[in-house]
Amino acid sequence: MALCAGVCSRSSFDFVDVPFSRSGNLSKRRVFLPRVLRDNHSLKKQRSKIGCFASRGNVTPELESEENASVSSSEDDDGDFSHVIKFKMSDFMIHDRVSIGLGNRGDEVVYEATVKEPSSPLFNTRVVLRRLVSTGAKRRGKRAIQVLKKLVRRRLMYHSYSMQVHGYVCSSTTEYSDSFILVHGYHGSLSLRHWLEQSDWLPTLEATIALDEESVRRVGDVTVGGPAVSRQLRLIRILMRDLLIGVNYLHSHGLAHTELRLENLHISPVDGHIKVGLLGNAAYFHDCSPADDNKVDGYTDRRKMMIAFDMRCVGFIMAKMVLRDLMDPNMFAKFKAFLSKGNDPSCLREFLMHTVSRNSSLENDGFQILDRNWGTGWNLLSLLLATKPSQRISCLDALKHPFLCGPRWRVDPTMDIIRWSLGSTAVRIIEEYIYGRQQRQRIAHFIELVEMLNPHSKPRNWLDLLPGKWRLLYSTGRHIGLTLRQAPTRLLIGDVHLKVCKLAKPHATFSLESDICFTVMPGTGNDWPHEKTGTGGRLQVTSLSKLRAGKRLYIKEEMSTKLHPTTPDISDSVLEKLSTKKWRKIMPIKEFPSSLPVAKLVSSDVDITMSLDEPLARDIKAAQDVIREVRMQVPPELFDPSKIVCGTYVDSRLLVLRSVNGSAVLFTRVVQNC
Repeated sequence: MALCAGVCSRSSFDFVDVPFSRSGNLSKRRVFLPRVLRDNHSLKKQRSKIGCFASRGNVTPELESEENASVSSSEDDDGDFSHVIKFKMSDFMIHDRVSIGLGNRGDEVVYEATVKEPSSPLFNTRVVLRRLVSTGAKRRGKRAIQVLKKLVRRRLMYHSYSMQVHGYVCSSTTEYSDSFILVHGYHGSLSLRHWLEQSDWLPTLEATIALDEESVRRVGDVTVGGPAVSRQLRLIRILMRDLLIGVNYLHSHGLAHTELRLENLHISPVDGHIKVGLLGNAAYFHDCSPADDNKVDGYTDRRKMMIAFDMRCVGFIMAKMVLRDLMDPNMFAKFKAFLSKGNDPSCLREFLMHTVSRNSSLENDGFQILDRNWGTGWNLLSLLLATKPSQRISCLDALKHPFLCGPRWRVDPTMDIIRWSLGSTAVRIIEEYIYGRQQRQRIAHFIELVEMLNPHSKPRNWLDLLPGKWRLLYSTGRHIGLTLRQAPTRLLIGDVHLKVCKLAKPHATFSLESDICFTVMPGTGNDWPHEKTGTGGRLQVTSLSKLRAGKRLYIKEEMSTKLHPTTPDISDSVLEKLSTKKWRKIMPIKEFPSSLPVAKLVSSDVDITMSLDEPLARDIKAAQDVIREVRMQVPPELFDPSKIVCGTYVDSRLLVLRSVNGSAVLFTRVVQNC
């Protein structure tokens, strides 16, 4: 946001250069500033009117909270400012320019100044004067001074991770008795948002925080430099850890910031730490003493809700830092709409892969960063933006998350992290689309591990998780394409979805619908058409299934040898993996179980419907060839849902179903585009 402060009087004006940001490039704009700002002695002689000129499109933040929501009923007396410095206007030498990163709201006017009073402890220190005009702005300024009383016990943490508030200007020394002037620290000319909007933000930020081997040790890393993705991941770890430490510092003192966003964060070039913005809207956790037994529950609920709100704001900040596409207001509006509609944040990757253009997402450094370390970045983002406030991660737990810990730090992952990592690894292997024998065995291996760690083995847990729209990712059964054979009908399979709807009656009954999109290409012979275009079509297969409790039996080794002497036994490799020292700490399994609880699906008759955008020919044989080719390329479980016998794994983003022949079908949850 470009913010210019001026004093409108009848004195003569000069042209000065004021930094101005447009399209992410730092430039300067010539604006009118009067000489009265340069001569402090004339402030008392001339009555002036301060005006603020700002771009209203950037004034309202994305996460604007209601001002009244953060006002605590236990506020201190407005006049009790004895713990801060009381300045006079003559103590400052006003600068003739304003940094663009200091602007925030439309009811504030910002000056940069230097303390010139020799007796002041801040002599020759650069500060920011923030003139607060409206009633709400003045309340925020006084609130920022009041909350300092709760933070004085640990001043080192306050100075390291929070924007310092030095004091205020006595109203009797100014011509603006109707306003309140707050004096706070100057921590660079750009906010974090303005840093990220620069074209050369990465090397500039690395130079600002003086990134060296000593600083990277703070995040458990070993080296500096490297590819751009590694450098960005290292920098994001440093910034996120500083932000979480600062927010946790506030939470440990009974305060919630309530206004965390990129515009309120500054990076100090002195110590290289992130400074959490002014605490003008900070709110106390409690309206009463927590020792009161009658109100302790209300205090606990209020504390959890306010911490959860701050963590959601931290999640938005992380998303914008990693995924640069979200800096676009339109893209961020879609991102927020996805969450506001109650969609599970664990499906963010699937949503963004289709929201962001495919070429951009494949080359997007943010996707590569979040996919690293077995997709733990997506896991942390989903925990910060969890739909239910009670499920959001805390600052301390986020600091221990594997995504924010470098390779030098050994982190003991939780069972949820292990499940997430296994599923993410399987998805990434599938997306590489290299289905050699070794890759197929690895995918089957990961699917077996995921099934053994299924957190929802009882059918009643599936009643809420199973309904939805699922996209086919992989099938361990046969794979027949068009590369090794000449099909009578040239047909390309598009997206294959499985729609599961829960019926009201009877109980635990679902409607399964396979939706297969395909394209029939014209022409015959050995030559393929250059453009893969043709007649579009859709094949829909519906069936009803009842959910029952069941068990998946594993065949003994001697029986497996007799039945399939040449088929490799995936369970042996799984047992070998689980018997290692690393896995024994998590799952003390000495032998492979003979059975696992599953959700059994009892299917009924199947109804098949096919539609084409335009008729292929006058005879029915062309349609029969299309159905035959679809059945050849699509896994049999999707063409005939009655062959699905049980579900072995389900969570908020992945689904594994087993067919009658033992093959596994892996799905990922799909959400509607917002």
